[in-house]
Amino acid sequence: MATGYGELLRTRHAARLLVGTLVGRLPNATAALAIVLFTRSEGGSYALAGALSAVYGVGTAIGQPLLGRAVDLYGQPRVMLPAAVVSGLGMVLFAVVGLDPLPVAYGAMVVAGVATPPLEGGLRALWPHVLPRADQVHAAYALDAVAQEVMFSVGPLMVTLLVAAWSEAAALLVINVIGVLGALSVTVSEPSRAWRSAPREAHWLGALRSPGIRVLIGSFFFVGLALGSIAVAAVAYADEHGGGMVSSYLLSALGLGALLGGVWYGARSWPGAPERRLQFLVAALAVGYLPLALVPGVVPMTALAGLAGVFLAPALACAFVVVDRPAPAGTVTEAFSWLVTTFGVGAAVGTAAAGPAVELGGVVAGFAAPGVAGAAALLVLVCCRRFLAGDTAGVQASTDGDARAENDRNGAVEPGFRADHQA
Repeated sequence: MATGYGELLRTRHAARLLVGTLVGRLPNATAALAIVLFTRSEGGSYALAGALSAVYGVGTAIGQPLLGRAVDLYGQPRVMLPAAVVSGLGMVLFAVVGLDPLPVAYGAMVVAGVATPPLEGGLRALWPHVLPRADQVHAAYALDAVAQEVMFSVGPLMVTLLVAAWSEAAALLVINVIGVLGALSVTVSEPSRAWRSAPREAHWLGALRSPGIRVLIGSFFFVGLALGSIAVAAVAYADEHGGGMVSSYLLSALGLGALLGGVWYGARSWPGAPERRLQFLVAALAVGYLPLALVPGVVPMTALAGLAGVFLAPALACAFVVVDRPAPAGTVTEAFSWLVTTFGVGAAVGTAAAGPAVELGGVVAGFAAPGVAGAAALLVLVCCRRFLAGDTAGVQASTDGDARAENDRNGAVEPGFRADHQA
């Protein structure tokens, strides 16, 4: 297992791209906490802090697919680095101005959110060009998902330490400077500068004109909804079981399960069509959520949370393999960005919906929500599988041509950057 990941990371540019992308996404991973802490330090209410965070989140959801389309059209360095700088400046403005005048604070959140660079989608588009074998690309998607779990655990800790050492404003500034440096590391790399999307047909829907893409993002909206509802349900469970660190135990176990599942999934080769494998993984994910509604004591509940997380990273990794297949030519970064965005929007909706569920039906209802959402995600895939399979079959013949055309344009690029879109 370690040997496979070691071989992947020893491939030229692979470690740099992975680390640079994760560092570049640090502002986005820590934004919710950093915004709340800064707003409270300025005397703002929790309601205001939540509103500012929501504006940032909505801006990110709008900006990611639009910037992803721009990357497909103009390349990564010309879009991602300026976007990272503009997003960072939005946060700098927020840190300097504070909450007075309030419209400026909201405007800063809009700028910071909309300009958040689509580094995650960009990395997924680069992997087939950097790694020489399809099985390594699959492993890279899994490793990427695992690394995200680590980042979303370490990021909030960094914010807390920066606040303790300096101030809430300093935490905002330092995190965003680090983010810009991460984006810079990626965009000045040879693979990022050499990468070009395949020629695309002009269409206002872009990647969304593919029924297969719409099926995937519809399914993963519900996967995100399940994950978002668990966070709220965990807090409600903690209130009934001694409070303190109980909710952290559950969420940490969920993250650890996802980390272990992702490492396991990426360490081996998987036969068969990834579309069928994705259905199995989402089904396993949905089944894993069901026992949470039993709400046993803290120790068994923590174990159940760990088991519920095992198939999350594998499902995400497989989805990123699948999404490249039905994506229309020249829209791969946009397609990845849509999947990432929809997952995030689903998580936000799940967080909002779980509160009323807990109020009406208690903790059991809160933990029933992930199971229902997981079943809905599976239902979308099963009922619409003919659209996904049809899209895949339709683009398979053109994929090789796109890859050959891309290689012809990038003839001077070393063989390790070849376009293996069949990953």
